[in-house]
Amino acid sequence: MKRLAALLLAAVLAGCAGDADSVGDASVRVYLLRDGGGTVRPVRRDVDEATSRAALNELLEVASSQEAGELGATSGIPEGSSVDVFSLEGDTATVALTTELGDDGLAQVVFTLTQFPSVRSVDIQGGTFSRATFESTYTPSILVESPLPFEAISSPLRATGTANTFEANFQYELTDSDGRVIAENFVTATSGTGTRGTFEFTVPFELDGDGTLIVFESSAKDGSRINIAEIPLRFES
Repeated sequence: MKRLAALLLAAVLAGCAGDADSVGDASVRVYLLRDGGGTVRPVRRDVDEATSRAALNELLEVASSQEAGELGATSGIPEGSSVDVFSLEGDTATVALTTELGDDGLAQVVFTLTQFPSVRSVDIQGGTFSRATFESTYTPSILVESPLPFEAISSPLRATGTANTFEANFQYELTDSDGRVIAENFVTATSGTGTRGTFEFTVPFELDGDGTLIVFESSAKDGSRINIAEIPLRFES
């Protein structure tokens, strides 16, 4: 009986530990493919509990009509895939799916799971991967982690993410539904020119209705806009 009680207690504790990666509110980021499948970028999904397993389950769902239609988002994960193995040990998640993934699908899994502070790397398909694995392939030069597409935003807007741009600099604009610029400025990340850094900026605004946060880098060669990302939002001043 004592052994049975000990086993039951261990099972309960293990279940509690599985929830230790919660990010707080009942939503998670899911990383889909954008820019013609060349980069991973996040969208918001609402869940019952914001855990890494819930995020992985959401990643296996197909892109919504809004995500596909307005963002051009796709997925490198075959439709009908399901989780065969999932576990967390230390800061590594071990995952096996019922389908084989290409590099784009692997990047989606790794970015989706490593949004949680408790997960630094993912063991999948015989390898161990982190976000740095995909720095030169599927990571956009300017990766906006917040706000997420279609979110309702109150003033001031707070934007966070990572960037790897020339001299760590890039620019942003807030535009209204007619494309008029209502705010703009420069941003400097914590590092750049080959080393990815973090960024955070806030923008007060007076606008109600649809709009867009646009981030971009100005080409050192000719000043044209490069590495552009657009995040459609709902502004509430």
